[in-house]
Amino acid sequence: MATEYDVPAIRRTHEILRVLASRRTPVKAAELAQACKLAKSTLYLLLDCLEQRRWIERKDGGYIVGIELMALGFTYLRHDGLQAAFHDAASDFVARCNEVVQLAVLDGFDVVYLAREDARRPVRLVSDLGMRLPAHACALGKVLLASLEPDALAACIPPALPRVTDRTLATPEALFHELAQVRQTGLGQDLEEMATGLVCYAAYVGVTPLGKRVAVSTSIPTDRLDDAHRRDIMASIRLVAQTIARRVVAPPG
Repeated sequence: MATEYDVPAIRRTHEILRVLASRRTPVKAAELAQACKLAKSTLYLLLDCLEQRRWIERKDGGYIVGIELMALGFTYLRHDGLQAAFHDAASDFVARCNEVVQLAVLDGFDVVYLAREDARRPVRLVSDLGMRLPAHACALGKVLLASLEPDALAACIPPALPRVTDRTLATPEALFHELAQVRQTGLGQDLEEMATGLVCYAAYVGVTPLGKRVAVSTSIPTDRLDDAHRRDIMASIRLVAQTIARRVVAPPG
């Protein structure tokens, strides 16, 4: 087994960036020192180094994630051709259904949102790019979890599942039952489990040559989802996944 090495400067930098990424407003140095448990002298050295490289920027007396870090992060989508494949398939979906489309990857027991194609009408979303959501509470997470081998699935599910709304699955047993349905239908559903008044449908894309396990979803307010639109959405999001898969998924074997 490979030995895990810890480089303190990298670990501390990672902690700083995770705190900044989790906040919607600039974070003051005093808050960072407390959140990361760093001496102010060490913190200021790291902040100065990160600011020089534009990984972070000063804003309103605090710090935010910088433009250089954003540019580096977006290269993650380019390696597998995901960006172009998603944009083409999602644009067709929006033209047909006029609903948002989202692309996400599974990371542990989290779903991380990578890209989004917005509809021509507003929708209240909980999925900013780069945001992490618990996999058991969203349609994307369910199709991604359902794609795992049994041992990998068992290893990543925590013993307690946090509720986001009163409809969120609360036990591993309930999740396993729903994942069995996802495997049968090929479609994941979030029926107001992540946000009240919002339903989502997701389809699994596959694993890219570089090992990204990805899926796509759409989110629709309940007040505009009739039976005909629901059927169209379900068929169309499956088509988006299939279209992307033909371009980016690693062939078997």
